[in-house]
Parts: sequence; C-alpha cells; structure tokens
Amino acid sequence: MAGVAETAAARPRSSLRQVVVASLIGTTIEWYDFFLYGTAAALVFGKLFFPKSDPLTGILQAFLTYALGFVARPIGGLVFGHFGDRIGRKRLLMASLVLMGVSSAAMGLLPTYAEVGALAPVALAALRFVQGFAVGGEWGGAVLMAGEFGDAARRGSWAGWPQVGVPAGNLLAAGVMAGLAATQSEEDFLAWGWRVAFLLSALLVAVGWWVRSTLSESPQFVAAEARAAHAQEMAPALQALRHRPGGVAIGAGLKFGENVCYYVITTFSIAYLAEQAHAKRQVGLNALLIGSFLEMLTLPLFSALSDRIGRRPVYALGAMAMAVWAFVFFDLLHATGSGAAIAIGVGLMIHGSMYGPQAAFISELFPTRYRYSGVSIAYQVTSIFAGSLAPVIAVALLQQTRSTLPISIYVAATCAVSALAAITARETRGLSFAELDARPG
Repeated sequence: MAGVAETAAARPRSSLRQVVVASLIGTTIEWYDFFLYGTAAALVFGKLFFPKSDPLTGILQAFLTYALGFVARPIGGLVFGHFGDRIGRKRLLMASLVLMGVSSAAMGLLPTYAEVGALAPVALAALRFVQGFAVGGEWGGAVLMAGEFGDAARRGSWAGWPQVGVPAGNLLAAGVMAGLAATQSEEDFLAWGWRVAFLLSALLVAVGWWVRSTLSESPQFVAAEARAAHAQEMAPALQALRHRPGGVAIGAGLKFGENVCYYVITTFSIAYLAEQAHAKRQVGLNALLIGSFLEMLTLPLFSALSDRIGRRPVYALGAMAMAVWAFVFFDLLHATGSGAAIAIGVGLMIHGSMYGPQAAFISELFPTRYRYSGVSIAYQVTSIFAGSLAPVIAVALLQQTRSTLPISIYVAATCAVSALAAITARETRGLSFAELDARPG
C-alpha cells in the first residue's frame, strides 16, 4: 500500500519516460565534457600545456590537473545538494548543465604554453575546477529525478538509466576524438583538431537545456517540501552526516573501488597504450569506443537484475569479478590484435555490474528531505580519493616499479572495499520511499 500511496502522492505533468530520457541526455552531455578532458589529458595536454617535461611526467602533470576536477566535485555536490534539497532538483540540474558547457567550450579556446607560458596550464586547471564543480551537482540530481518519478519495484532500472549517460558520454567523447585523430595528421590534431571536440560542447548543452526545460519537479521533493514547509531544520548535508553516518560510509565504500577501476581502465590505460606499449593512438581510442558501447548495452541489464535479486549480490559479485580481472587486464593490453579491446571491453562490462545498481543503492540510503545532499557526499567526496587519484597513483606506481602488478593489486584492493560495503549494507530493493523515509538510520 505504501508504494501505491507514494505513486499517488503527486501527479507530475511529466511522464516517467520524459524524465528518464531527459536525465539520460543531460547526463550524457555533461559526462562527455568531463571525460573529454581525461582523453585529452592522456593524448594532448601533456604536450601542449606541459612541454618542458619528458612524456610520462608530462602526462602525470596533465593528470594532476585532471584530478583537480575531482577535488571540485564534492564542493559542487554539497552546494548543489543543499539547494537541490531546499528549492528542487530541476533548477540545479539546469544550472550544472550550463556551467559545464561554458567551461568546456572555453577550454577549446585556450592558448597553449608556447603562446602564453605558465598562464596556459593555470587557466586549464581553473576551467577543470569549474567542470568538476558542475558535474558534482549533476549526478545526484539526475539519478534522483529518475528514481523519485519511478515506482519502488523498478527503481533500480529507472535510476540506472542516467548511469548509462556515463558510458554514453565516454563513448561520445572517445568517438569524437577518435574521428578527429583518424582524419587529421598529428600536427593538425595537436594544432587545432582537439579543440573542435571541446567547442562542440556549446551545441550539445543547448540541446540538453531544451530537453530538461520541459520537465516538472520531482514529486517526492514536492511532497517532502509540503510536509516540511514550516520546519526549521539544519542544513541538509549536516542532517545526512548526523542522522545517516552509516549510509554515508556504506555509500563511500560502494563508490571507492568502482571509481578507481573505471578511471584506470578508461584514462590511465589510454596513456599506457600510447606511451608504454607504443601502440598507435587509435588503438586505445577504438578499444575505449568498443568498451563504452558494450557497457551502454549491458549496464541496464545489471540495473534491472538488482530489482530482481537485490542490490547487494549484484554489486558484491561485480566488485569481486573486477578484483580478479585487474590481474588479467594489463597482459591483454599488450596482446596483439584485439587484446586491448577485450581488456577494456570486458573491464567496462564488469564495471557496469557495479555502476548499474549504484544509483538506486546509494539513493536508498537516505530519506527524501536530505537525499540529494547525502548521495552527493557519499558519491562525490569519495571521488577525490578514488577516481581523481587513480591515474596519478597508477602512473607513479609504474614510474617507481616499471611493473603493472602493483597497479593490479591497487585496483583489486579498492574493489575488495566495495565488495565489503555491499555485503554489509542492508538490502533496500523494493522498498517505497515512504518506507525508506521512516527507516531508522
């Protein structure tokens, strides 16, 4: 009965299909911009913005500016989460889309080190910070809009669709860069070709804005706002930390290994193939294209599976499978033929078994009145210690040991943390938001 009451509590003018499509499109565009930086950091930025260093150190420096975006993500998550819990999900999603588009398009206009010296990497880092701030507010709002419009029985599937925007954004970013790299000489690509991919952001953001502007507010937020109209409560982020510290810890644990393995697979491996395996630039980009496409196809299946058998088993098995795959991954990267495509493709499909259920799993850890802030803390703060540092740590380990084994151990250890978090979490599959809101911390 609670599920029926939840559905009937508010009748939004937007259909669930509209919300899912708009969330998916907007998320794809924002993650296109965010991942485009990672691909450019692996292939371009070291040469254009840090030219005084040897190739591996130049890539390391580029990855450090890349990591700055992750430092900004929890700040954005806290700011957007606070206002998203106070004035609504939709407005904050629109703001994050504009911020991301402006900062990404501006990167396409930046002068290089050869033109303005040290000002170039400083400006690059500043814009990366804005990118991170924007995407920090995107994830929580997008998955909550889809999850809060949907029914409890299929929340894993509905909330999982915005997650598809991550591999879709990566597919789009890698596809645009691969197309430019394949049709241009090395000189033209470095001189101006890479800029086209960033300037394209302006057009994509216009599309995303139009799609999202048609949506109405989350019915769960509207109902919670009405109930708390006269209540004087502390900031939503402080409520999450005070009342659901266990939820924050479980959410962070779930995110940790998933985030590390993803950026080792999608960012570090591209640089590794180009600089250490001496593969053509196209090899890594094509493998990333194939892997992102495969994850796009399989991720919704894992989201749906979590609605059938539970969030915990799907997530835990995915984390354990990734821990094993980490020791196969680098040998396959060096294999001739399709080795890189298999390594990255299988790796991203395994990643999808964690990322698919993750949106519903983490959002179900917090009640509606501070859910946006709670999920943002668990998801975005963890990214500082996980995804942001993963390529940097991987490069540093490679520099120190000249072996990929320590990198595999590092990935496996972080995935063990995520598996443990999934096993120790309480199962939330099928519970209505009314039941989740009434659940003690």
